Amino acid sequence: MNDDAIPARPTASGSRTLRRAFGDLNAGLRNRELWLHLGWQDIKQRYRRSVLGPLWITVATGVTAVAMGLLYGELFGMDIKVFLPYVTLGFIFWNFIQASILDGSVVFSTNEGLIKQIPAPVSVHVYRVVWRQLIIFAHNIVIYAIVFAIFPQPLNWTALLVFPAIVLFVLNGLWVTIVFGILSTRFRDIGQLLTTAVQLVFFMTPIIWTTTSLHNTTGQTSSRLKLVELNPMFHYIEIARGPLLGEPVEFYHWAIVLGCTAVGWLMAILVMRNYRARVSYWV
Repeated sequence: MNDDAIPARPTASGSRTLRRAFGDLNAGLRNRELWLHLGWQDIKQRYRRSVLGPLWITVATGVTAVAMGLLYGELFGMDIKVFLPYVTLGFIFWNFIQASILDGSVVFSTNEGLIKQIPAPVSVHVYRVVWRQLIIFAHNIVIYAIVFAIFPQPLNWTALLVFPAIVLFVLNGLWVTIVFGILSTRFRDIGQLLTTAVQLVFFMTPIIWTTTSLHNTTGQTSSRLKLVELNPMFHYIEIARGPLLGEPVEFYHWAIVLGCTAVGWLMAILVMRNYRARVSYWV
């Protein structure tokens, strides 16, 4: 038998390539009409037959932020004019982070029927989650506008830095949804672990408390503050909250967030390359 007649065995699956991974991301981006519609429908469905509708997003976040701000401001002896805007912004940006992680981890398992019925790129569901979080963020930022009108902050041109911060939040929301969404579809316990971890990280992040309370009586940086800086969420909150409070944000906060974003996207591309094609079988 002629050896030339024997076809060569493929050394790797054709679907497990970087080109296919990037192709999925690009195809999903081009299908923006689909994920824009699905993301908005998620919001409408959640508040279906409600009198206020999506405005409940603003009401719920506003009540929580104001209640926490007043309570912990009284407990810590903080000036409410400064502390309430601080807590409000902390809650608004934390909600974006928390929802991106938790909603992203179940995005595929909760959309099993849609994934099996509609031949769409996997990334469509990723963009859908982040778009939904942007809609919720737009509702919640109204709370800060109201608080700012009551307690004006010393804003300057650095307030514009909130826009690159939001871009970084979106980029991180995308890779978080890809990584945790795909892995949680295969290993369902990951979603439960993330729920517990996010709750713990909330109390470890300066949202309802301030870093100034961790300084020594001499004004020097304490070891407790150094531990807080090991928490990546601290830096994410700082780059977004600082500009809207008129506070300078040190460059190292941006550097850490940029580093986390780069590492996260490397993980996302690897996960997309290796496991993207298996999502429809795992759901």
